[in-house]
Amino acid sequence: MFERLFRGFFNKNPLSQLYSTENQELSEENFPMLPLRDLVLFPDTVISIFIKVASDIAAVEEARSRENRLFAVCLKKTETGFSSNEPYETGTVVRIINRLKLPDNTYRVVLQCEYRGTIVSLYPHNDFSVVRVEPIKATGLSEPLNPDDLALIRSIQKSFTQYADYSKRINNDTLSAVERTENPERLANLICNSAYLKSEKKIELLSYTDTRERLLAILETLEKENEIFGIQKNITGKVRSRMDKRHREYVLTEQLREINKELGKDKIEDEYALLEQRIAEKKPPAEVTEKTAKEIKRLKKLQTLSPEAGVLRGYLEWIADLPWSNFSVDSGDLNKAEKILDEDHFGMKKAKDRILEFIAVRQLLNDERPAVSEELPAQNTPENKDIPQPTNQPERQAPSSIKGPILCFVGPPGTGKTSLGKSVARALERNFVRISLGGVRDEAEIRGHRKTYVGALPGKIIQSMRKAGTINPVFLLDEIDKLSSDFRGDPASALLEVLDPEQNSTFTDHYLEVQYDLSKVMFITTANSLHTIPYPLLDRMEIIEVPGYGENEKLTIAKQFLVPKELKENGLSNAKIIFKDEAIKNIIRHWTMESGVRNLERETARCIRRIARRAVNKGYGKDKDISTFKKTITPEKLENLLGKRKFKRDLVYREARTGVTYGLAWTETGGTIIPVETIRYNGSGELLITGNLGDVMKESARIALSYLRSTSDRYNFTDKDISKSDFHIHVPEGAIPKDGPSAGVTLASSLLSTLCKVPPCPAIAMTGELTLTGRVLPIGGLKEKLLAAIRNGMEKTLLPKDNEPDWHELDKDIRDSINVEFVETAYDVFKVLFSESILKKAAG
Repeated sequence: MFERLFRGFFNKNPLSQLYSTENQELSEENFPMLPLRDLVLFPDTVISIFIKVASDIAAVEEARSRENRLFAVCLKKTETGFSSNEPYETGTVVRIINRLKLPDNTYRVVLQCEYRGTIVSLYPHNDFSVVRVEPIKATGLSEPLNPDDLALIRSIQKSFTQYADYSKRINNDTLSAVERTENPERLANLICNSAYLKSEKKIELLSYTDTRERLLAILETLEKENEIFGIQKNITGKVRSRMDKRHREYVLTEQLREINKELGKDKIEDEYALLEQRIAEKKPPAEVTEKTAKEIKRLKKLQTLSPEAGVLRGYLEWIADLPWSNFSVDSGDLNKAEKILDEDHFGMKKAKDRILEFIAVRQLLNDERPAVSEELPAQNTPENKDIPQPTNQPERQAPSSIKGPILCFVGPPGTGKTSLGKSVARALERNFVRISLGGVRDEAEIRGHRKTYVGALPGKIIQSMRKAGTINPVFLLDEIDKLSSDFRGDPASALLEVLDPEQNSTFTDHYLEVQYDLSKVMFITTANSLHTIPYPLLDRMEIIEVPGYGENEKLTIAKQFLVPKELKENGLSNAKIIFKDEAIKNIIRHWTMESGVRNLERETARCIRRIARRAVNKGYGKDKDISTFKKTITPEKLENLLGKRKFKRDLVYREARTGVTYGLAWTETGGTIIPVETIRYNGSGELLITGNLGDVMKESARIALSYLRSTSDRYNFTDKDISKSDFHIHVPEGAIPKDGPSAGVTLASSLLSTLCKVPPCPAIAMTGELTLTGRVLPIGGLKEKLLAAIRNGMEKTLLPKDNEPDWHELDKDIRDSINVEFVETAYDVFKVLFSESILKKAAG
């Protein structure tokens, strides 16, 4: 219908009449403004547009009373869209030559673009805006056109023809009109209207008043667009040429393959055949065999140097390198296993017993399984160099159906948790692999990346299984409590499947895309604390506590393990170096402050290095035989070798002081003494607590004060009205965070000492959670706390009655080193700490 309308319109109104407005004398007029969005209209054109916005429809209706004329102007674009209040200054006066109202109350209008104009003023009118427009009068060219102007027009026509050829979007009618016209303004309008340029550029070309400058700008724009099209065409040609070359290489390769088959030289494809053979030798599950067969078939069809071929080849290499059925035979000799564990580590009874139980169960299950022939020896990796490798045997037992246990060794640093994992591998005669999880925060570190990514690799689990070379290694996940998480995912959640015996038989790495059986792996994890491990992950592991060492245990470890090791590593194994027991104890007391033995090993090594230097200065090792060198280390010689003492006892007073009591605390590095100091001064009953304490410990202080207020009738408080006293409780070493409920009795004892102005008995440490009714509840970390009390010279320790069974499980040397009294109520604590003078009457 609209095509018929246009034809009829042009038949009645030839172009010479339509464009006659350019030669008329025009003056300023007021028009309703028709805002356009990303559309710029030029004179000498007819266009059909839809009007949908209510304000624009109102402007079209208003045009009925203004000779059907509007001022069409493009709106400025902002970050959020088009601004309805900011049109460009330059636009086009248009006449509505036909309007059609659609069923949805919108319009489709046909506009005849008459002449260019500039907005002089703008003011709102009802729902639309009215603008006063000043026409743009073209200058710069005169009639008739001189040769220079004609040459410019010819150049523009030629550039536009080239532009139309490049873009393929200019219709023939427009191209013919541009080639025929010799009117500069009409030429400029036709080209600007049909060229595909940005609205900002079209506004610029619409705004010129000098016709010559406008034509030059149009020529420059067309030449620039043609240059860009030329570069694109050149790039496209190069890419197509390269693709044709690759296609030619592919055809020639296929032809060469067929020629080789005819000549009997089809073994050129041995690379693929060898890959298939390597995968088949590993005896993977049917799912993996089917997957690799498809991938090899795809690989054969690809060009050798194509990126996808490289990705597939790397993927298949990983499949071929992984152990799918290789396993090592477990040692069933309990005595040998126990001997190996005792050789490497002192103590750790619970951990060793659990490992020996596992070996015993494996041995019973081995007796019920059929034997298989053919030994597949375990891979000897650098980490497994100290682990005996299984020798070839005529028969061996297939892996039992028992699932690998998930053990978690928890204890202070330096207690030998990591090295215990390697000892377990030695005892079982399995391969050993270790992953450090400290600081891992990307889920892909566990599950791997999709192989579609550039540089993709499997996760650490699959990488370590390839390194192990067997399906049943001892797998140590070190520092599992140090995992982090961020926007890249939560590695702890990815470990839920790995560390679940019911799920890890179907573990799927993102890179492999096939299931891998981890159920035969013996997973061992280590942690310093359980608090930072998510509960779902913690629930999948069997917790085995590795407590800190006492002084006598450290002495034994130093004599049996550390000193011989450091003498060997520092070249003095043949010398006669003797460490007196008291010297080692002094190193433990004054140069280390730890639950483990890491610093003890470090200080022992430093001492031996000093001795080695002195031996060399005296000529040993060069002129004298080192075996004749003798040295006995006594306590008196330590400061000469190690310097001044590094550690003194914790903030413990030897004499009794009012308001000062001593609690015991557990930390990730072991136990420690916590002195508590309290003072009282007149006030309004406030309680001030300092020392970098956590919320739980602050609550314990409030509970202690509330309990003493509720029992004020039992004790001889120096102040009759406690509500008029302020109390300040301070726990020294304020830079160290402290929290937990076990300081309840310590805080209550310090407050009672201050209220009664009676100092507690000195050299007594205590621990226990206090309730509002005065009950003393049990605590954890008993061994570490007692070691701290022994280390700081405490004569007696008060423990909750419910911890008595834990006390009897401790080593005899710890129980013999300190006196312990068990208490059930706060009154029992006060009875030990204070004389009866604090009591008003008998209390129970």
